[in-house]
Amino acid sequence: MFNEKMYALGSKRSIIREIFEYCKTRAAKIGSDKVFDFSIGNPSVEPPKEISDTICDLIKNESAVLLHGYTSAQGDLGTREAIASDINNRFGAGVSANNIYMTCGAAASLTISLRALFNEGDECIVFAPFFTEYRVFIENAGGKVVVSVPEEKTFQINVSDFEKRITEKTRAVIINSPNNPSGVVYSEETIKAVCDVLNKKEKEYSHPIYLIADEPYRELVFDDIKVPYLMNYYNDTIVCYSYSKALSLPGERIGYIAVSPKAEDSQNVYLAICGAGRSLGYVCAPSLFQQVIKKTIGAKVDVNIYKENRDILYGALSEYGYECVQPDGAFYLFVKALEDDAYKFFEKAKQKEILVVPCDDFGVSGYVRIAYCVDKQRIVNALPAFKALAEEYKK
Repeated sequence: MFNEKMYALGSKRSIIREIFEYCKTRAAKIGSDKVFDFSIGNPSVEPPKEISDTICDLIKNESAVLLHGYTSAQGDLGTREAIASDINNRFGAGVSANNIYMTCGAAASLTISLRALFNEGDECIVFAPFFTEYRVFIENAGGKVVVSVPEEKTFQINVSDFEKRITEKTRAVIINSPNNPSGVVYSEETIKAVCDVLNKKEKEYSHPIYLIADEPYRELVFDDIKVPYLMNYYNDTIVCYSYSKALSLPGERIGYIAVSPKAEDSQNVYLAICGAGRSLGYVCAPSLFQQVIKKTIGAKVDVNIYKENRDILYGALSEYGYECVQPDGAFYLFVKALEDDAYKFFEKAKQKEILVVPCDDFGVSGYVRIAYCVDKQRIVNALPAFKALAEEYKK
């Protein structure tokens, strides 16, 4: 016998992974240059040079026991101190190493945090559009997903709708900004309004409601856009961070959880996170990359490469008649399908070898996501196919 719920998750991939696997099969058949794959958020920009230099230096000069052995369960102390110092230098949040828990990327950060906070039946509010795996993570922690619909056109948070979704069972709220799949950065005005609602509801229900900031795309913003650091706006905040996108290291699985020192019962929340990490087997994140992060704090990829891709794609698709949401960050373009059914649109696009992701599973129907973290030439080569697709619909 086996767990039926786990079987259901294992027997059917997420829509993103299904398309990604189809692409590999199709590329092997007709050639990768003939398939315009925009399905998965796999960074195309090289990691900063100091990353590879640091890896080489560590392997050459440091003890293999240090690089490949166990660290403390919550992570190497020196790495956690370096991260805390960086957070404080940038945002003045007052965190210490004892607020930081090292993880295998953002998925582990979210999974641990939710397990640490949730009791059976607790509710978690997510803002549509949202990363599809939130539902899996929340339900696996015993929680119930509650979806708040966005403002039309801008896809900022609809604060009025959000307030209506909060109940006494609300344990947490997840904010993802810059957002996957829309690329929208939630404005400071929006963040303040959300936090005002949360402060009011905490008093009304006499228990904490945690704001979980899912931040793998924090560093990927364009045109001097600022991403509010949520610890500075709301006390009961937990930041889930990943270096996968910021340093183009998705396969290395390295990130962290930061618990606000201003959160109610902050150290006990941190201990619950340590316990959740233990119960899930998520202890001792990869040792080598903890050392890499410690020595390269502040390194960043060249976001101008993504910005150029955005500008080419957004400009061309808008010209062809597609309705696109203006992305200020991440590397996704959220595009309204040219018919009501996004899956039918996806199938028609696929006939032209264009692979985009229907977004019904993201909580918004009638849209597709285009991941433009690809070589610029792929975008340029795909534009005639996008144009031909739009012209077919006009006919």
